[in-house]
Amino acid sequence: MSRIVVVSNRVAPVDEGKASSGGLAVAVLAALKRAGGIWFGWSGEIAENSSGSPGIRQVGRLTYATIDLTQRDYEEYYNGFANSTLWPLFHYRLDLTEFSRRTYAGYLRVNSLFASKLAPMLRDTDMIWVHDYHLIPFGEQLRQMGFDQRMGFFLHTPWPVPEMLLALPNHDSLVRSLCAYDVVGFQTEGDRKAFVDYLIREVGGEIVDGNRIRAFGRTLRVEAFPISVETREIESQAAQSAGSRQIERLRVSLAGRELIVGVDRLDYSKGLPQRFQAFEELFEHYPANRGQVTFMQIAPPTRTEVAEYAQIRRELETMAGHINGKFAEFDWMPIRYLNKSFPRRRLLGFYRCARIGLVTPLRDGMNLVAKEYVAAQDPDDPGVLVLSRFAGAAPELAVGAIIVNPYDVEGVAESLQRALNMPREERRERHAAMMKVLRENDISHWRERFVQALEAAPYG
Repeated sequence: MSRIVVVSNRVAPVDEGKASSGGLAVAVLAALKRAGGIWFGWSGEIAENSSGSPGIRQVGRLTYATIDLTQRDYEEYYNGFANSTLWPLFHYRLDLTEFSRRTYAGYLRVNSLFASKLAPMLRDTDMIWVHDYHLIPFGEQLRQMGFDQRMGFFLHTPWPVPEMLLALPNHDSLVRSLCAYDVVGFQTEGDRKAFVDYLIREVGGEIVDGNRIRAFGRTLRVEAFPISVETREIESQAAQSAGSRQIERLRVSLAGRELIVGVDRLDYSKGLPQRFQAFEELFEHYPANRGQVTFMQIAPPTRTEVAEYAQIRRELETMAGHINGKFAEFDWMPIRYLNKSFPRRRLLGFYRCARIGLVTPLRDGMNLVAKEYVAAQDPDDPGVLVLSRFAGAAPELAVGAIIVNPYDVEGVAESLQRALNMPREERRERHAAMMKVLRENDISHWRERFVQALEAAPYG
């Protein structure tokens, strides 16, 4: 059995016997446990130079290998091209996308650094699984060094339609890099089609058969692999959390009111200002909800050194203050805006308490919060998922979620009212339909599908 080498921007070691903080770590750990392997990436540390050998941590048959970056690497590769160019572009925000040859050169340089540091650790029979937009050129860098191992790439973000991607000055080089992999995986069928459409229209690629595409002199498999969550583990943890002291405190504080919950990183792609507006519209158009419904938005800060993120934080604080000032009573606050993170087990308890899970990104690769919210519900008295049509989770969860357009704030308010008044039997039917999807396509199924596709790729 081939060893698996996982490469990602950051490495998230999971100690044996301890619960993971996220589904991707669970999936990667399980893949590595099965055949042994390496998880390689950035340590998260800034150093004066990056010429040293990788830091190694051995846990049984698993090797965690990390490298440091310099401040210049961090600014050009991570803050620069990855998060100021690719992230907004892939989330359809051309207005926020910065184009710079300097940061692109830094992006290529760090990808080359990753490849050169990993190269001495590779075996001829390894399978290499690369994750996300930070490392698109990584496979091509290894190919140029003479490595012909089976390589797969999975993109966790959306992939833009050709008309959007063409705004990137070096779009052809970026796509050529993706074609160095044997398997390229996307979150949704829409993402996959957008990539194939680009290959056919812009570079003369051709469909060989099914999901196999020929472009840039190589044949690769291009497929949708919608990532998921560890469904049964979440069901169990949420049920256990329901009786915890912290969740009881939440229930007492609600004083019998209905709870709407949102949990998102503080990011402009999540549609948080529009979500706050929709909540305000709920009180304007359905005033009976005043004093009866509380919205708790948890939004941990992220990329605080980037100006756009500081701006959205100020905007949300202002909006929360405005709405609370407009509608609050002496014994009730409409919005609880929490700019902090919570342990995952506690979040699952919050989900289970909430009558509505409000997940309305303007664009999202998948959005695992939507799936976690569903899995955390009490099947006998479940809440309702209100989900953006632009989340990658929407095609799978449309069987039971209320699907909304996050730009239509009045429409979202109407959907919230519908969810608040939804009969218990309808809620149970919708929840059961979504749980069937989540049990059949959990994180293990996602991992196995991708690994099997990589195993089937021709070697050499």
